[in-house]
Amino acid sequence: MDMKKRIHLELRNRTPSDVKELVLDNCRSNEGKIEGLTDEFEELEFLSTINVGLTSVANLPKLNKLKKLELSDNRISGGLEVLSEKCPNLTHLNLSGNKIKDLSTIEPLKLDSLKSLDLFNCEVTNLNDYRDNVFKLLPQLTYLDGYDKDDKEAPDSDAEAYVEGLDDDDDEDDDEVDEDDYDEDAAPGDDDDEDGEEDDEDEDGEEGEEEEDDVSGEEEEELNDGEVDDDDEEEEEEERGQKRKRELDEEGEEDD
Repeated sequence: MDMKKRIHLELRNRTPSDVKELVLDNCRSNEGKIEGLTDEFEELEFLSTINVGLTSVANLPKLNKLKKLELSDNRISGGLEVLSEKCPNLTHLNLSGNKIKDLSTIEPLKLDSLKSLDLFNCEVTNLNDYRDNVFKLLPQLTYLDGYDKDDKEAPDSDAEAYVEGLDDDDDEDDDEVDEDDYDEDAAPGDDDDEDGEEDDEDEDGEEGEEEEDDVSGEEEEELNDGEVDDDDEEEEEEERGQKRKRELDEEGEEDD
């Protein structure tokens, strides 16, 4: 995929001015030059063009806010003076794996803002007193190939340190959204209300069971009362029958 098409895909329906990070690794440059990148990317802070076949950075547009530039694994051998003009606020530059052979090639990198420079796998690293000479040539540098003048390792690799900063910004945005969702959907006290409703339901259920027990007891008493009444009626009828019999017997004796 050529660089122009890759840039178009990376935009993802955004405008160039909305882009802060642009990764074009492993695409194809046109005749070893940058293409499709314009000064409309005015907010761009991180640009990565690893292994795209670059031989020159002459076509790099003016990117005032660019801080991190990845140019490793290309075929750049010179022409770095344009970086001072095009990227005046550059802090991290990775030129590992390019065709840089001598110190004069990197001498134009006298940007005051440049703090970290990587030249791994470049022939210049084989020179005698390479590190000492680079720090003398570019005194503004803090780290060369990941280490400072005292051979103390940088706390993070350049790419990781910068990209983590971008990720932290995204995480903060996500946290804000989550907090908004919480405020809207689950205001404090809702859980307590739900628990209270459940307790009320339990109490209502217990009261209902007690009422059913009371009703059952009343029905049983009524049934018992009904049975007692039936027994009383039978006794009364029996007494009336005996009394009637005695009366008839008495009437018969009188007739005799």
